[in-house]
Amino acid sequence: MCEYPTSMANTSELGESSSPSFHNYASAASAVKLASLGLIMGISLLGNASLSLLLLKDSSLHKAPYFFLLDLCLADVVRSAVCFPFVMASISGGSAWPYSTLCCKLVAFMSVLFCFHVAFLLFCVSVTRYMAIAHHRFYYKRMNVCTCAAVICMVWTLSVAMAFPPVFDVGTYKFIREEEQCTFEHRYLKANDTLGFMLMLAVIVGTTHVVYVKMLCFVYDHRKMKPAQLVPAISQNWTFHGPGATGQAAANWIAGFGRGPTPPTLVGIRQASHPGNRRLLVLDEFKMEKRIGKMYYIISLTFLILWAPYISACYLRIFVRGAPVPQLYLSAAVWMSFAQAGANPIISFLFNKELRVRLRACFPSCLGTQTPMEPYCVT
Repeated sequence: MCEYPTSMANTSELGESSSPSFHNYASAASAVKLASLGLIMGISLLGNASLSLLLLKDSSLHKAPYFFLLDLCLADVVRSAVCFPFVMASISGGSAWPYSTLCCKLVAFMSVLFCFHVAFLLFCVSVTRYMAIAHHRFYYKRMNVCTCAAVICMVWTLSVAMAFPPVFDVGTYKFIREEEQCTFEHRYLKANDTLGFMLMLAVIVGTTHVVYVKMLCFVYDHRKMKPAQLVPAISQNWTFHGPGATGQAAANWIAGFGRGPTPPTLVGIRQASHPGNRRLLVLDEFKMEKRIGKMYYIISLTFLILWAPYISACYLRIFVRGAPVPQLYLSAAVWMSFAQAGANPIISFLFNKELRVRLRACFPSCLGTQTPMEPYCVT
């Protein structure tokens, strides 16, 4: 696959590299970077693989919001397994790229692809969350497996369309020594051809949060509304007045709402049983959708927080000629963008009780509990 040409090796241009103190500092910095990236990689692989296995194994989680979560997890697994080892190799090689130019472009393509994939998918998820809250019936009629597959395919198509042009030098993929990774080469505005990609990323992330704000406003406006409660007609002696009144009362009795003696015409017919304290199904589903929406919003907010420092540094390079970006800030910003790959499973298990319950049910031996699972109802 990737060869080892000497043309790509970037050697230090400063004489200070010969200083023992500088060498010790560089060695310590490299060790910290390798250890932190290895930790991020391990958490990402373990967390995303566990969550993916849970989503695939448990049939009760085979529904629209968790299909999107599965796609996010699998993408993060591939990103961690494919892209991060090359970053570790460049750090071990003294902040130099030890492989070919084509290999650098392929790794950069994968990195940008997964970044845009998360952004596009979180935007689509925000739209589906708003539909689930504001247009509940339409959402449940239309949001099936085929619709989810179509949305996921569309997201990957758009991501490839954004990440592929720089492979043909429409926007440049290059090894950036300060970032120790292959990615976009961000230059000053007049000589820059990556501004469009950065603007698209910012617009998608911003629009995602606008949709969540709109959903929050909808929930706030409807917070005092109560679902309609059916109060059926009940009689102890089955005497009613008006056309069809007795027939309607008999239908209510069959549905399980009647009390008192069985009407003479319905002797031998079994009455349906309904728990007296059971809430309306629509209300339970509405609360569940709000909980899932909260989880996805925190995932979107975490994506914004972890990528914002790096995106800000990129815009600074684009709009300010020769803008000096402190190396410590840039390294921290790059590593924060790496950490996003391991954040989703942690957020999912922390803010989704259903996932925690299903995890204990599916892997009881790993979690140290052997007690059988009680019937679970999302409230």
